[in-house]
Amino acid sequence: MRIALATLLLLASLPAQAQQATPPLPEPRPSATGPAGITSARPEPPIVPLPRHRPAAPTAPAAGAERQGERYGPPTNPDVRPTGSTEPPAPTRIYQTACPAVLLGRIEAEALPPIRENGQCGTPSPLSVTGVLANGRMVPVSGGVQTDCGVASALPGWIESIDGYLLARDNTRIAEVLVGTSYMCRNVNNAGEGKLSFHAFADALDVVGFRLEDGRTVTVEAGWADALSAEGRLLRFAHDSACGHFTTVLGPEANALHRDHLHVDLGCHGKACTARLCE
Repeated sequence: MRIALATLLLLASLPAQAQQATPPLPEPRPSATGPAGITSARPEPPIVPLPRHRPAAPTAPAAGAERQGERYGPPTNPDVRPTGSTEPPAPTRIYQTACPAVLLGRIEAEALPPIRENGQCGTPSPLSVTGVLANGRMVPVSGGVQTDCGVASALPGWIESIDGYLLARDNTRIAEVLVGTSYMCRNVNNAGEGKLSFHAFADALDVVGFRLEDGRTVTVEAGWADALSAEGRLLRFAHDSACGHFTTVLGPEANALHRDHLHVDLGCHGKACTARLCE
């Protein structure tokens, strides 16, 4: 009986002893070694430097200012040499533009250097026109024509209409366009004072006549007077047709100064520049 009671007391005390027992600590993890016994520890991440402060954005230059090196300074005049400078002033750069009529083959012309004369006359992109496309062929233009792209672009349509008239009525064609004055730095009507003529800007032509393939030479001075002759009819057709291609057309009936030529230009008439002057 005593033995049984002692056994029961021993069994009742086992759970309490199990709870009070301290669990064993985990064994340390062995360090990994390389093939030669060298410990291969994980490499430390690289140190990334902090970004530097961004410099402040430069202030916008004032209107008309030009960039000088790394700083903006006041505008300078290339024609004025700085005090004490021994270098010659840089020439003023002039940008020229191409003429679409030349690129498309409607005009045979050569680009000329910019024209600057007397401080007011000239044009930045003059052309030396030598031919005009009319009804599939290049018609020569005489007289050493110097004009701008605007007048040069209006010429093909006008000359083509005159050439078509000659072919339909007289069974001949234009062999050459005869031009008098093109660019000339002068006032209107060659006056001593007043407004500059459009000739001064290479924006006008004076056509004095036409040489035809049948051998005739028709001039305004000789052929205009007889309105019923073949020459008179041709010149009046040329005058009226020009009014549809240019904004200014002046012939012998405008005044005595135009008795020997047809003046054509692209001047502005009216508030919206849409009016035409045809005399």
